[in-house]
Amino acid sequence: MANENAQNQDKSRPESPGRRNALKTLATVPVLGALAYGVYKKQQYSRQMRDVSDVFPLSKEKTSIPELNPDGKTIRIGIIGCGIRGKQLLRAAGFATPQSLQDLIDGEKADKKDTRYQMFREQESLNIAITGVCDIFDSFAEEGIAAGANIYREGLNGKYGAAPKRYRHYQEMLAADDVDAVIIAAPDHWHGTMAMDAARAGKHVYCEKPATWTVPETYMLRDTIKQTGVVFQLGHQGRQVDSYHKAKEIIDKGLLGPITLIEVCTNRNDPNGAWVYEIKPDSNPQTIDWKQFEGNPDRIAEYMDYMTKNNLLRYVGPDDRGKFSLERFFRWRCWWDYSTGLSGDLLTHEYDAINQLLDVGIPHSATSSGGVYFFKDGRTVPDVLQTTFEFPDKNMTMLYSATLASNRNRGKVIMGHDASMEVGDTLTVKIDSQSSRYWDKMVEGKIKPDVPFYTYVPGKSDVDAITSATELYFAQRGLLYSYIGGKRYDTTFLHIREWLECIRDRSRQPSCNINAAFEEAITAHMGTRAYLEGRTKYWDKDREEIV
Repeated sequence: MANENAQNQDKSRPESPGRRNALKTLATVPVLGALAYGVYKKQQYSRQMRDVSDVFPLSKEKTSIPELNPDGKTIRIGIIGCGIRGKQLLRAAGFATPQSLQDLIDGEKADKKDTRYQMFREQESLNIAITGVCDIFDSFAEEGIAAGANIYREGLNGKYGAAPKRYRHYQEMLAADDVDAVIIAAPDHWHGTMAMDAARAGKHVYCEKPATWTVPETYMLRDTIKQTGVVFQLGHQGRQVDSYHKAKEIIDKGLLGPITLIEVCTNRNDPNGAWVYEIKPDSNPQTIDWKQFEGNPDRIAEYMDYMTKNNLLRYVGPDDRGKFSLERFFRWRCWWDYSTGLSGDLLTHEYDAINQLLDVGIPHSATSSGGVYFFKDGRTVPDVLQTTFEFPDKNMTMLYSATLASNRNRGKVIMGHDASMEVGDTLTVKIDSQSSRYWDKMVEGKIKPDVPFYTYVPGKSDVDAITSATELYFAQRGLLYSYIGGKRYDTTFLHIREWLECIRDRSRQPSCNINAAFEEAITAHMGTRAYLEGRTKYWDKDREEIV
């Protein structure tokens, strides 16, 4: 159908002057410079909007943040896992460790343009209380407790509220009467199990991505959430990015033409970006519950059964399960024993963004390749990965390409017959030189092909304070902040906020609910299995089965 539409559109192209001559003429027109990221002038932007409005009819309605329910009750939260992401989630919810805020205070004193502490102080209260903290590493638990008690949002030597209770096992927290909902930020191999146990205990669930570690528990999780009726939100905060909302409008209005190819990527080039996290000096067998970290033996047996049946034990590496290892505890993402690799960690962000924009659902097939090509540190999870997802019902392919050893900047590019669009915290549209839709405008000289035609930078006037290459990676994808109505918001704050309001108003559904989570998990598992098995994996949508 897409090809037929393109052929019909092509008939409307003017024959005189000749198309080839017209292209030569267009090629001689001086190219306007692209608007620089984050530093363009408002006057230029306004002029651009007037120039494109006649051929790019977009709404002028601004994205806004819904009001909090004024009658909403205080929701009591328990957090499971207070490592790197756990503390980020607590901070997004309004509860930061005193030390992290002290760092922001000191940064503001050193540089008046560093307004991160001010913005955190001004972030609205979500009317929640942290009543429980669970972590199997003592230091992480203590940091989570300190954050939960920091209700006045102060640094060191500040005043604090009541400390939340520490739980050494998450099941004990789920049995607590003063916990209404849980935020799960444990390693990947615990996500599905903890989410199901929480739902069965009647606790609402915010779970970090990916939704599950294995394929079987993906079905079980979906069934459990639907049977219990708890409010479930998967941690894809990209659902809150303002530029994505504008990108969806552009796609829905057909302004790109038929879309046939999408390229998404991961490029990171520092130890943190390659999951070589810091090993804490006070970590040892006395401060870490290693047995609980490794997990339920039945689930490990299920994983090993799959690896054995498919002749994949070569990917497991030395059988170190049961042996205490600081590298495995802090850098668990590097081993299949606990991780879902690039597919579950970073590909899922890219896929969920595309699913949000185009509603692609689960792909028909997945083909993967790659390997451990740079980080020869004993890891079994690849640091280079390519996965091709086919969506024949959408007449479309999505390519994912990743390396953890290069910082080359590559964006999320959606390619249509008439225009291409690069999407991140900003978005840029370029008209294709062979477009049917915009051919007349190009001939008239109103549109210059293959240069930025439309640029959307939502309310941004200054460059953000970025402290690492990994932060820059997430910032460029809109996974740290979004500007809405001229104000900067932490996208994770907005995502948690949405989940809480759905708990208060049960007529609402979170944007990354259990249906979206199921599609995300199955897609990631297809990519992982394609890599491990070295063959294309297919989705039988009638039987809901990977084959």
